[in-house]
Order: sequence, then structure tokens, then C-alpha cells
Amino acid sequence: MGTRPSISWLRRIGEVSCLGLVVTAVAPSAAASGSLGPLGIALVVAFLVLSLGIHEAAHAWVAYRCGDPTAKELGRMTLNPIPHIDLWMTILLPGLLAFMGAPIFGGAKPVPVNFHRLRSPLRDMALVALAGPASNFLIAIVFAAAWKICIAYGGYEQDSLMALVLQWSFFSNVMLTAFNLIPIPPLDGSRVMTWLLPAPMRHGYMALERFGILLVFLLLYIPQVRALLFQMGDGIMSLIASLTSGIG
Repeated sequence: MGTRPSISWLRRIGEVSCLGLVVTAVAPSAAASGSLGPLGIALVVAFLVLSLGIHEAAHAWVAYRCGDPTAKELGRMTLNPIPHIDLWMTILLPGLLAFMGAPIFGGAKPVPVNFHRLRSPLRDMALVALAGPASNFLIAIVFAAAWKICIAYGGYEQDSLMALVLQWSFFSNVMLTAFNLIPIPPLDGSRVMTWLLPAPMRHGYMALERFGILLVFLLLYIPQVRALLFQMGDGIMSLIASLTSGIG
């Protein structure tokens, strides 16, 4: 077989996962939670669920454009968040972690992608994967612009409910962008890394996927990793600040 990936490996990479990070993003810190109140937290979570739905729809749309209609045929190429909700990853796991006071992460139901139906499988899988973080980046720009507009022209104070909800929704999408770009299988960044790696290294690298979620969860407890993640987030926020500098 040499360096050629096995069929089982192809099936595994045929699901582009969206593991949404919420290290203080889905459930804000105690001080911020107090400012937001129950309604504000509910609105932030609702916007995050919508963002996860758009993330998954972006995966499905790019897969369709690259020749694989599987997700479209299964009704997953939709902005309706309901088909993208996974009972365990979207609801129960984040809720359990929040209750335990642990770093919170969760995700949407993975979009099925048939590796063999893509026109240029490795390259197209990377494009399909990048579509998710790219969608969160664009959503973050929208929330940043809305936040600036409501402060500059809407008469809202920076600590008002509207401003805080927009600010936390912006931050959540920034962190979703950064988190999903981490090159650890099954995160989206790993699909790009698979395309870039030399052929002899691909199979061993993707074999990490069987431990991927565990690795991600453990890494979130390493302060240096979390610091690096927030540095990535800071870089993304600086870029968005530049892109929206003309507003307000």
C-alpha cells in the first residue's frame, strides 16, 4: 500500500468537523456574564449557534462547488441551524463543561464530504475545510461593524446589553476562526496541513484523528497553548479592526 491512504482513512477525512471553541467565548467570564444577564447570554449563545450553522453550510457549499453534492443531497447546504445541531456536541457537552467550570468547547454536526467525488480531492478537501473558518471570520467582521455602528450612531453605551451581545458575538466568531485553524485532526486546519504535507507523511499525520478530540481537550488545559490561541485571536481582531476602521 505504501504511502497511499487506506479507504477507512478516506472515510474519516470525509467528514469536515466543526469543533467550536468557547474558552470563555460561549460562556463569558463571571463578570461579563453578570453584565450580560440571562437574556444577553441567551442571545450570545443563539448567535453562536447561528454562526455554527453558517460554518457548516459554508463547508457544504464549497464541497458542492468542488464537485461533491453529498451534503446538498442530505439537506445540509442550508443556513437553517437546526439540521446542523448535534445533541451531544452542540448542547450536552458544552452545558456539562460549563456546569463543571471547565474550558468549554462544542461543535456542530459534521458535514459529510465524499472524498472521491471531489475533482481534486486533497486540494478540494483543504478548500472545503477553510470555508468554515472563513465564514466565521466574515461573521466576526459583521458583528464588529454592527458593534461600532451601535456605539457611534445608535446612541448605545459600551456597557449596554446590545453592545455587549455584539461584542461577545464578535469575540466568539474570532475564536472560532482561530480554533478551527489549529492543525490537529479533526479540526479544519488539519485538512489544509494534510494537503501541504509530503505524501509519505500524510497517513501517519491523519492517523492522529482517532485521538484528535482528546488531544484538543487536553491542550486547552495547557496555559501556553491557550495563550497562543488567544494571541491568534488578537491578531485576527487587529486585522478586523483595520478592515472596519472607517466605521464610527
